[in-house]
Amino acid sequence: MGPIPVCVLLSVALCVLAVRSVNAEDEDDSYTWPQWNVPLVREKRTVRLSSTAFSAHPQGELHGTCGIECQQGLPDPSVSELERLLSYETVYENGTRTLTTVALQGLNEAQAWPGKLPGHSRRKREVYGVDTRFTIADKQFSTKYPFSTTVKISTGCSGVLVSPKHVLTAAHCIHDGRDYVSGAQKLRVGVLKERSRRRGKGGGKGRGRGRGRKRKGEEENDDADDNEADGGEPEEGKGERQGRRKGRKGRSRSRRSADSGQPSFRWTTVKQTQVPKGWFKGGSQNVSADYDYAILELKRSQKTRFMDLGIVPSIKKLPAGRIHFSGFDDDRPDQLVYRFCAVSEESNDLLYQYCDAKPGSSGSGIYVRLKEPGKKQWKRKIIGVFSGHQWVDVNGAQQDYNVAVRITPLKFAQICHWVHGDSSICKAT
Repeated sequence: MGPIPVCVLLSVALCVLAVRSVNAEDEDDSYTWPQWNVPLVREKRTVRLSSTAFSAHPQGELHGTCGIECQQGLPDPSVSELERLLSYETVYENGTRTLTTVALQGLNEAQAWPGKLPGHSRRKREVYGVDTRFTIADKQFSTKYPFSTTVKISTGCSGVLVSPKHVLTAAHCIHDGRDYVSGAQKLRVGVLKERSRRRGKGGGKGRGRGRGRKRKGEEENDDADDNEADGGEPEEGKGERQGRRKGRKGRSRSRRSADSGQPSFRWTTVKQTQVPKGWFKGGSQNVSADYDYAILELKRSQKTRFMDLGIVPSIKKLPAGRIHFSGFDDDRPDQLVYRFCAVSEESNDLLYQYCDAKPGSSGSGIYVRLKEPGKKQWKRKIIGVFSGHQWVDVNGAQQDYNVAVRITPLKFAQICHWVHGDSSICKAT
């Protein structure tokens, strides 16, 4: 499905949501964000590791994922095993690394997670027929919440803002399980810009900073205009500007991009990246896909609105059982692509669904919309990370699915610790 008028799409969506909201008034708390007792993640020890070589190549498809049937045969992990899987590695922009081991507290109180969910019939997934993705080509909509929370990762993936300085994405976009990918050495994040800077009549001598002036200590690659000037913009961010050679003499490329209505990006350097040890190969072959998530800390805070994390025990109990996410798919360069679909299968840690997606959308934040406890206000929250197309072991055979890693109470606590430095301040409500 190609680009369609966004106003038509949003009008239909708003009508559907309005009907659901009315119906939801007569429903029970199944339409409300559940409240969870979140365990605490405490740091035990941090040790220095040798610098990474950034020698890995980005992965297109993941293989050998332990599917629902496989997971049903796994024993429940012990506390020590969970602590080992939730220990994490931090890599800094200069390539140095540390390993932090953690201790879990209050774990028993947070184990109200539904047990191993039963498997259902499956069908092979192929991308064919009508493409159900929607291109949010109009900048008026792509830079508005919730679409504006989606960011572009310089390694070719997507991500979602979970704080002014933190981006949640897929671990395989940064690390292949053995080493960090080559593109992560100078990792950057592109945030959608709402508008270009206005200039005074003096060609930049009006209010605000001029084009070439930067505040003390500001990094050159933290500014989109500087990126264009010094050639520092990642290759993935250049597509939108190709072929735009017409226009008034003297107009900057960034201004032409803004006037065209197409999204443009402000690229910001990543200060450090944190990846759970459960993702690393050799940690546990059966659960690596369950830990396909990472947090990127940006050098500079963003003014763009971010999206909170949430926890739901079962997608089946949600309105229509649908999930939503937006990303920058490879086949539509520099265009924000939105989709929604129903979740067909779920396990403790993974969501199996048939959302149409292409490479580039990996790392997108999966979200749903529910009511706040005790309120009539509806709120969107991230409940998972889109991992992408994966080959899953099912009864000794390989089948392909689009898979997302769900946010569990333990992962919620870990991500909260990464973002805030203290998981005790976070509540899953």
